[in-house]
Amino acid sequence: MVLSNYLITSKDSKSRFWPIIKWIFIGILCLVVGAAITVVVYEIHTSRLQARELSRYAATLTYTVKDGAASAVVYPKSGPFDRRLGYALLPELLDRATKRGMQVQRQAHFSDALTSYALDGYFPPYIEKTQAGLFISDSKGEPFYHYRYPQRLYDSYAYIPSVLVNTLLFIENRELLAYGKPYMNPAIDWKRFAKASMYQAGQRVGLKYKTIGGSTLATQIEKFRHSPEGITEGPQQKLQQMASASVRAYQRGPETLPVRRDLVLCYLNTVPLSGAPGYGEVHGLGDGLWVWFATDFDEFNRLLHTYGATGATLGAQGQALRQAISLMIAQRRPSYYLSGKGRAELNVLTAGYLRLLARNGYISDELRDAGLANEVKFRDFSRDPVVSPKETEKGTLMVRTHLAGMLGKPLYDLDRMDLSVSTTIQGDLQEQVSAYLDKLNEPAFAGEAGIIGARMLTERGAREVKYSFTLIEQSPQGNLVRVQTDNTNQPFDLNEGSKLELGSTAKLRVLVTYLEAISEIHSRYQGKPKHELRAALQASPDNLSRFVLNHLLYNKDQGLTKTLYAALERRYSASPHEAFFTGGGLHRFHNFQSKDNGRRPTIREAFLNSINLPFVRLMRDIVQYTTYQQVENTPGLLGNERDPRRINYLNRFAHREGQVYLRQFWNKYKGLNEAERFDKLITTMRRNQVRLGAVHRYLYPETDSVAFGDFLKAQLPQEKLSDKRRSELYHMYGPDAFSLPDQGYITKVHPLELWLLRYLKTNPATTWATVAKEGQLHIPEIYKWLFRTRFKHARDSRIRTMLELDAFVDIQEQWSKLGYPFSSLVPSLATALGSSGDRPEALAELVGIVLNNGVRLPNIRINQLHFAADTPYETLLARKAVTGDQVLHPEIAAIMKKALHEVVNQGTARRLQEGFDITGGNKMVLGGKTGTGDNRFITRNIKGHRIASRAVNRTATFVFFIGDKHYGTLTAFVPGQEAANFSFTSSLPVQVLKSMAPIIEPYLQEQSDSLKVNTATVASLEISAEFP
Repeated sequence: MVLSNYLITSKDSKSRFWPIIKWIFIGILCLVVGAAITVVVYEIHTSRLQARELSRYAATLTYTVKDGAASAVVYPKSGPFDRRLGYALLPELLDRATKRGMQVQRQAHFSDALTSYALDGYFPPYIEKTQAGLFISDSKGEPFYHYRYPQRLYDSYAYIPSVLVNTLLFIENRELLAYGKPYMNPAIDWKRFAKASMYQAGQRVGLKYKTIGGSTLATQIEKFRHSPEGITEGPQQKLQQMASASVRAYQRGPETLPVRRDLVLCYLNTVPLSGAPGYGEVHGLGDGLWVWFATDFDEFNRLLHTYGATGATLGAQGQALRQAISLMIAQRRPSYYLSGKGRAELNVLTAGYLRLLARNGYISDELRDAGLANEVKFRDFSRDPVVSPKETEKGTLMVRTHLAGMLGKPLYDLDRMDLSVSTTIQGDLQEQVSAYLDKLNEPAFAGEAGIIGARMLTERGAREVKYSFTLIEQSPQGNLVRVQTDNTNQPFDLNEGSKLELGSTAKLRVLVTYLEAISEIHSRYQGKPKHELRAALQASPDNLSRFVLNHLLYNKDQGLTKTLYAALERRYSASPHEAFFTGGGLHRFHNFQSKDNGRRPTIREAFLNSINLPFVRLMRDIVQYTTYQQVENTPGLLGNERDPRRINYLNRFAHREGQVYLRQFWNKYKGLNEAERFDKLITTMRRNQVRLGAVHRYLYPETDSVAFGDFLKAQLPQEKLSDKRRSELYHMYGPDAFSLPDQGYITKVHPLELWLLRYLKTNPATTWATVAKEGQLHIPEIYKWLFRTRFKHARDSRIRTMLELDAFVDIQEQWSKLGYPFSSLVPSLATALGSSGDRPEALAELVGIVLNNGVRLPNIRINQLHFAADTPYETLLARKAVTGDQVLHPEIAAIMKKALHEVVNQGTARRLQEGFDITGGNKMVLGGKTGTGDNRFITRNIKGHRIASRAVNRTATFVFFIGDKHYGTLTAFVPGQEAANFSFTSSLPVQVLKSMAPIIEPYLQEQSDSLKVNTATVASLEISAEFP
């Protein structure tokens, strides 16, 4: 019984062993926690585990550049760095480029891991560029233009002054370059991060702590490069920055000291420092010193590399260091600290850091005192503006302008993109031609070039002439622009941006239009039986149709080529004694040489020698033919007064002419107040009591008779005005006494001018759009006389004007297919002589179509785009293959090529008949068309007599081809009223091109494999002038 009391029960067992188990568990837990803390502490100090794991993970975040477009690329969205370099804009840029003839050749393809990583919102790890910018290479791959941004930077860590590195680390990230921590994660400073987190937590519970930042240089770089607007909007973005920076740090492997040095280099080179007037965004210490303090970067580094400085050198060194510290602090709130509002605060903070640096042994007391001696002096932008140099070299400006149009971005943005462009321009030739055109303004050189003399220039005038030149090469890819330049030294481009009257070069367009009309008529009637041809001939009202029908009736060879050659042999009078009804009035034209007045040349001869009147008459036939194609029974429209179509044409005329007059009057009075408008009206009137009285009563119906009489006496002080006469005038011309047309008749002022002045009186703040709309309502009333007059010829002339206008609309459509750049033509026969204007580049394009057998190819200046090289966004685009559009019959193109060759061989450009030499003594076949534009504003009196003439500009142009592949233009141009002092003709550009042969011939020799033309080719071309 006694022993049984000592037997161990299960209850006794649990109670005895539980304390032991509990303490064992607690001990194990303590060991685990202690081990975990040890591991965490060890990891915080060494970063070995994350170095191993993150480097392995980073190795999977790869991309490979492959042929063809990538199926999935995750582009960055809104980081300032990504937008500036163009990475975030790539979807838009690639879309625009592909719509404009480019296609993706090669592109970076993401690995699956990198795709997932980017989709999760992290920033892809790659070696980012501290400096980028637009790079353009020429057709040979040589540098043509390079914009580097930022412009001033350190090439490597070794070049950074140690005092600058130490200062930066003291301010921003003191442990970054700890040499005893080879695996350190530079994205996280644990002490600083913990302290910042506690301060943030304290603020959340209401404690008042001054906020401190927990960002390292690595996370700051991620922030200002890739976060939206370059700022951190919350904890999630901060973690995103830290994670991205951590992965980037271990991309090259587990050891990070080289990466940490690169972070210092990257930060100093790219830190954002606001924007400056006239300059734009500022990035990097080097550019910041120059922009904000006008400090030379090389001198700055020399000073900070100097040890043991004394005297003035020490003072300059202290100022340099103070400037650097100011910018390091300013990056926290750059717009505030650098714009002016926060500069005083910035100086206080800078001084404080100078003291701290000395106290902690980073700089000497002497350097501290030198820095404290003077506050930094900011650049005065009003007196000393910092402006980026404007690129005016025409080749680079032209390529950049076309690139801006292709990508839809301004030049400022383009220059800062990570983009390489290949252009078709041949840089060395462009440079030589540009220099040559510049030297032509030197009288001595102009004399050597042979351009001083009759119908060219004087020595004094040689200084004033501007020249433009283009040279284009045809290729299967398109028309490659090899040279495009001028010597204006202005951004304006004469070749592409001008609208100039280029004189007789318009005959080239007219001749092509004429041959197209002949071809059209030929295709309509070729193969028809003779009885149908005779019937059509009897019914044909226009000269061109009658010619083709006669040719088909009486010639065995009815082929198109034979017909076209015959069309060139049609003759027109060169007499200047006929007045032509065109453009709404009677006009007379003149030949350049009076000896041609009595001639009756063929069209070919007139083109060869550039005789004006035959082409005016030819243009009249083209307009007549076009009109008869547009309007059925044109003779009936003009002959039958009851034709219902006449009303429509007369209404159109009235509204068109009314709008023209209304616009003139609007321009006349624009910007004037009521009193000034009225004064301008009465000073331009032919005044008497009735006219002035009627005008005054119409515009000022509220005025009493006394004020009315005072007005008349003031305007006509020499005339007697009795009270009776005053009363008669006052009541006779009172409000609503006469209609608006009657008011115009009485006052001899156009009714629309009177209406406009009255409308402006009650609506002084109106716009032209409103005036045009309101004025339309009064035009039918004003033009009622046109529908009532007994003179049928008055209506006929206005219908003819509208028919001519419609014909020129159709002709413009034909011209636009051949490259004419403007949306309308002047509806006048003077268009045959250049009055509608043209553009050198557009003329060259027409010659290119002729040279290419009637096929129109695009002009190409940019043939390759290379975005974001050596990044995950790398994309290479090249030109798509093109087939071109057949816009001109090959037969017409062949005949036009021969006609252009004859102009050089026998006509107005015969100075070039010897051609250009290539290897082996062979000659290049040349062709072209000359033209001279003497452009003036001419004032005529009511009878049509010229009473004044003011020069606007003078031009002389030669559009040409050289061999089978090259063509272009050369234009001489004098702007402004000074043009009245010049009398040069198209002999000038022809001679300039001839004198440029030593520059152009070597280039042609380089191309001789594709361009060489042997004597047999020349002979065959000359034989083709004869009828087949």
